[in-house]
Amino acid sequence: MKVKEFSVTTNPWSAEIASYTRRGLERHLPRPSSETLTSRRKQIGRRIRALRQSQGMAQARLGEILGIDQSHVSNIERGVRSVTIQQLTKLSKSFRVSIDQILDARTDEAFTPPRSLRSGRLLRRLQRIEDLPVSQQRAILKILDGLLDQHA
Repeated sequence: MKVKEFSVTTNPWSAEIASYTRRGLERHLPRPSSETLTSRRKQIGRRIRALRQSQGMAQARLGEILGIDQSHVSNIERGVRSVTIQQLTKLSKSFRVSIDQILDARTDEAFTPPRSLRSGRLLRRLQRIEDLPVSQQRAILKILDGLLDQHA
């Protein structure tokens, strides 16, 4: 059996990219100042703290969810450390908000969690319901729908 020979070719753009890097052209890309980055980390940290507190969650519990220590959570909330993409994903799922809502600078000082998150007691109960078998979830939803229909 004859084996066909082949050669590995490189990306035709790789030489050009390497030459840009060697010449230092990447330095011409706009970079935010360190003050801007620090301010941004603090804004994001305040939003994370507001979401955590709206659910009555302790920093230690949030640390468990994110897989980090309580002190690391504190540093994120104070803007000392940045939050990673993986942590943002976990935060988004845990708080049931979009990543945009956590990062969005337009909501700066006036950030308030969605109405459904203001009552930590309600949200904790909903999370417990999600852990139940589907048949029990359906039964609870039927009861809730009946009660809500009575008061509508």
